Amino acid sequence: MNWQPSGWRKATAALAASEQLAQAGERAAVPKSRAFVAVKRVGAYIGLKAGDMMLLDTLGAFTQAQDWEEGQRPIVWASNAYLMEQTGFSLSALKRHARRLAEAGVISFQDSPNGKRWGRRDAEGRIVEAYGFDLSPLSARVEAFEELHAELQVERELCQRLKRQITVARRMIRARIEAAVSSAMRGPWAQFTRLFDELLERLPRRHEASEQLARLLSWFKELQERVEAAYLKATEIVQPVENASVSNEQMPEKNQEMDPRELISDTHILNTNQLNPVTRNSSENEEPVSVTPNARPAEQVDSELEEWVAEVRKKCAGLDLPTVMHACPEFASWARNMGGFLKNWNDLHRVAGQLRPMIGVSEHAWNVAQDRLGKQVATAALALVFEKHSAGEVASPGGYLRGMVEKAGAGELHLERSFYGRLSGQAA
Repeated sequence: MNWQPSGWRKATAALAASEQLAQAGERAAVPKSRAFVAVKRVGAYIGLKAGDMMLLDTLGAFTQAQDWEEGQRPIVWASNAYLMEQTGFSLSALKRHARRLAEAGVISFQDSPNGKRWGRRDAEGRIVEAYGFDLSPLSARVEAFEELHAELQVERELCQRLKRQITVARRMIRARIEAAVSSAMRGPWAQFTRLFDELLERLPRRHEASEQLARLLSWFKELQERVEAAYLKATEIVQPVENASVSNEQMPEKNQEMDPRELISDTHILNTNQLNPVTRNSSENEEPVSVTPNARPAEQVDSELEEWVAEVRKKCAGLDLPTVMHACPEFASWARNMGGFLKNWNDLHRVAGQLRPMIGVSEHAWNVAQDRLGKQVATAALALVFEKHSAGEVASPGGYLRGMVEKAGAGELHLERSFYGRLSGQAA
């Protein structure tokens, strides 16, 4: 069959892409059950909501097995009134869910010249002509969805493993700090506690990625090593004092039990503690043992610790891939639809270059941004511009991107503030 879109609907890049997927799906033979299982497993990840999936299920119920054979298209021509009755959606909600399915590349609109939905089947039940919702894109994307699901499974298992390691590190850090504080040990426990609390606040509540968790684990591990070293040092200071007091108390008993013949044969040792048993206070005990050769001044140690804490905080403040994707959901949805599962910044950079023309950013402006900002920062900047343009906040994306490049040259570009600001707005 020759399927010809009418062209009356306002054309967008997403609708054009869904029609291309529909044409590819027509050439595939995929059972309906396989197609729906595949899309449901990754639906949330590609940006589909519960209402979208309900509408998709309702549309799928109208199709028959032969509609999914090669050379056929599973087109549904149910009326809006019937779909509203089946789903409970209002007309505006129905249109919104249908458009989201199309923009996600899950369905396509096969429109008639007058915009009406209708269709007919032959004696064998095959669709001869139809206009309505076309589910052919599912057939075209079923393998990609299955691969994405496998990658997501690996990602989930990795995230679970990283979470367990983070939990172990957290418990060790907390136990050491609490033990040191309760024993009144000397050490920078207040600084460690503040940094520990800051890292706890950065633990993701949901939608975590292995890249983010691995970075958090490295920070917790580094803090754990610092805490363990400080705890060991504090223990070494306390232990000699305790040993010295114990040996002094036990020495007279040992001398009383000695064989007199040993006193004659061995060299006589004068024990000044026995002759002058003066009890020393705790401060006198601590001073001699705390002074060690080649020891660094306390001020130098504190300075190094402060520098390390500042460096960790600087790393924590840096932009990461999950932050960009969460702060820019519209951009993230488009990026995942075009690029699938995005593992790292290189994947996102590649997709950003493909999305650039959609918002009218010239190739020259994009190249300048990459040269001046670097690929990673330029990608994050484009994501922010894309998101703001989609929300109607930016009228000229190309000019806005050039302005960001100029701010960066003057040292006034603070992308992390913009992203965290958008995240705060979403939470509110």
